Amino acid sequence: MNTAVTNPAAASPLGAFSWLLKREYWEFRGGFFRAPFIIGAVIVAVSILAMITADFTAHRNGINISGMNIGKITEKLSAEDAAKFAGGIDVGLLGMCVPIMATLAFVTFFYLLGSLYNDRRDRSVLFWKSLPVSDLHTVLSKVVTAVLVAPIFAIAACVALQLTFLVVVTIYAALHGVNALPLLWSPTHLLSLWIKMLVMIPVNALWALPTVGWLLLCSSFVRSKPFLAAVVVPIIAGVIIGWINLMQQFALPSSWYWKNIFARLVFGTAPIGWLSGMSPKTISIGISDDPVANAMQNVVSYDILNTITTTLSSPSMWVGVVAGAAMIAGAVYFRQKRTEAYS
Repeated sequence: MNTAVTNPAAASPLGAFSWLLKREYWEFRGGFFRAPFIIGAVIVAVSILAMITADFTAHRNGINISGMNIGKITEKLSAEDAAKFAGGIDVGLLGMCVPIMATLAFVTFFYLLGSLYNDRRDRSVLFWKSLPVSDLHTVLSKVVTAVLVAPIFAIAACVALQLTFLVVVTIYAALHGVNALPLLWSPTHLLSLWIKMLVMIPVNALWALPTVGWLLLCSSFVRSKPFLAAVVVPIIAGVIIGWINLMQQFALPSSWYWKNIFARLVFGTAPIGWLSGMSPKTISIGISDDPVANAMQNVVSYDILNTITTTLSSPSMWVGVVAGAAMIAGAVYFRQKRTEAYS
């Protein structure tokens, strides 16, 4: 064990829980903390390389970029056009974060799937059980790490990426005699965008609870190969349900299982996945046929708070929360009962 262990017995319940969160961070900081910032650094490096390549190509073809006062151009925009332009920049900045958020979903999925199983496989569960920390607190620390701590690190990496990219573009434009400050910094509403990203963390957490609960449940009770139990078994169940036309017996389309059961169990760790469960009437008109682009456009729109309110009032959200809580309770039960696993 590489984790630095203090004495949780001397701590209050809140202090013990804080100690468990620190344990999760130190054991998985590579995926939760380092990976998002490394990906952000790679994106910035690729962007700089693209700018250098563009300069080289332009020079080779005799293309010159003359200086311009973008401030005069933006002054002529109407309020509506300026808002659309700012929204477009925000969508672009948010789009840069897709690789970071995709990594977050991937890391969180396998973190939850292996968190309780690995403790049983390497027998370290016996060590953790010897400490005066309850199994309930142990499981809840993993839930909080997955739905709150990891997203906060990912958003911090996104903010660092966006600021660094804007600085790089501003310097690049200045080297070509272009004043990009009014274009990049005035209308982007960065603070508003970041607040919206933070506000969505608890919504994402609630929406992800079925997946969190399911993965922890599988991690807590399977003897071997938790991935097969978490993913392959629901797929086989879906194939059988479709084969016997079970959904039609309840006047439901055959796709209902895949959207409302399988997707909620397996893909809930994807950020803003709850937008996929919304009715089109409650989501702003998209900018393209690309669902990812439309989701980002809805995040930066001023209607996002209304969309969040609508999501929180939907029955599917709270049915999922109850189901997720029940599966987390099941994970706590099996954490208490099972201490063995096989590779």
